[in-house]
Amino acid sequence: MALDFTLDPAMTPALRDGILGLWVDVTNAGGAVGFVAPVTPDAIRPELLKHLMAMSEGRSRLLVGHDDDGRVAATAFLTFNTHRLMTHWIWLYTVMVHPRHQGKGYGRDLLAAAADAACGLEGIEAIRLTCRGGLGLERFYGSCGYKEVGRVPGAIRVAPGDDRDDVTMLLPLG
Repeated sequence: MALDFTLDPAMTPALRDGILGLWVDVTNAGGAVGFVAPVTPDAIRPELLKHLMAMSEGRSRLLVGHDDDGRVAATAFLTFNTHRLMTHWIWLYTVMVHPRHQGKGYGRDLLAAAADAACGLEGIEAIRLTCRGGLGLERFYGSCGYKEVGRVPGAIRVAPGDDRDDVTMLLPLG
């Protein structure tokens, strides 16, 4: 069983709701995707709308993976850098695999699909992403070819007295 990845799928209410449900489930399972559990769809919806607006303006592209049952199982947003001196690389945001699919290699598959998609974008030479320290994410991204290129200690406050590093990772393409 493998995920079926699509770049720039048609945005339907079912897809939008599937992404929202994925984001809630990943966060509530302890995933580091911009929120701290517990969350509800109402808490995440405004952030999803920002991603959808960026897509409608051509500033971001969606990569989505569906499982064999047709459910949204993985996502990543490939977002163009708007600074005129940095348009040769993109950001990868909201990298998620549903908790029911953890441990199946789908995270690696998602990152490989994102790299393939980025290679197909004219002038893109690298992918950058950030991750929350303290969860081993930098080891995972490192095992997928990303290199740590920056770290801001204690930049992410997940709770009073619980500050985490903001880690920047880079994947050169080609």
